[in-house]
Amino acid sequence: MASDPQVDLIFAHFTPRYIATGVDPNDLNRLVARIDRWDDWCRIWSEEALRHETLAEAAAARGRALTASEAWLRAAIYYHYGKHLFGAKPAEFEAAHASMLRCYAAASAPGGIEPAMERLVIPYGEHQLYAWLRRPAGLERPPVAIILPGLDACKEELHSWSDSFVVRGMATLTLDGPGQGECAAAMPITREWGRVIGAVIDALEQRSDVDASRVGIVGQSLGALYAPLSAALEPRIKACVANCGPFNFGPVLPQMPDVSQDLFRIRAHLETRAEGLAYAHELNLEPVAHQIRCPLLIVFGAGDKIIPASEGDRLARAVSGPVDLVVYEEGNHVCFNIPYKFRPLTADWMAEHL
Repeated sequence: MASDPQVDLIFAHFTPRYIATGVDPNDLNRLVARIDRWDDWCRIWSEEALRHETLAEAAAARGRALTASEAWLRAAIYYHYGKHLFGAKPAEFEAAHASMLRCYAAASAPGGIEPAMERLVIPYGEHQLYAWLRRPAGLERPPVAIILPGLDACKEELHSWSDSFVVRGMATLTLDGPGQGECAAAMPITREWGRVIGAVIDALEQRSDVDASRVGIVGQSLGALYAPLSAALEPRIKACVANCGPFNFGPVLPQMPDVSQDLFRIRAHLETRAEGLAYAHELNLEPVAHQIRCPLLIVFGAGDKIIPASEGDRLARAVSGPVDLVVYEEGNHVCFNIPYKFRPLTADWMAEHL
């Protein structure tokens, strides 16, 4: 046990997530042993990330492009988890965030991971949205699954989930929207997800290598509120997957760890936690859920200790279109402890509906 209970709390909540998204279990054991204080969290994760970055550079120097790409990707995930809940220390957060972006971009180099990641910059009013597009080999105009991260995630963390869609013949677009990843500093958390996804589909319609008439939306955690919100407001969305998302974020946020509450305040560009808690009530699907008419898959873990599974029941009852509700009794938040169940389910379901 760490002397700082905050460290044990975060490892308890998120260890399955770390492993499911690419952290080596042996490295994780070392991190658990080394991190004793929350203040050291980002620094120690970043040191472990640098070790993999060094391995990537050595492989690249020998012309081993795939090995280098795999190591860059691992380094990116480690830098991400060093900063994902560390928003209260902006300097450390920004350094780790920049390193994550650099490593993920390096992982997209030719000869590395297939299919390669193409970076997109999408106009959005006075601002820009940032995304990674991956296209399955051998298909001229595949449908597209837009995948959204949650409060403390980012588009780069979604790589492993993206794999499940790509191998089933769909392109994936992992996105940072307002309040997320690369967009967090410029744009606060928003309710205007119809406009956000509308801008993304507008950009896809300008391309000849994907089928923008067959677009689905997928979200995890808070992104699983944004996904059905998008489906309610953007009629071009053909199918929607919501994985462990709140129906009304207002009552949920106060039950989350303090660092998550602080991060929401920061991402909403607000000054006090009280302002953040008040704003969370505006992230509420109740006024618009009846407008969701496309097919909807809701996934929950009955053991979710962050967002109660009853939120999925509320969404299922409120929509107007066809709904599939799947609750895994053993599942935790986002069902990261059973990725071999939720990833094939969500990707198969989306492929069948696109």
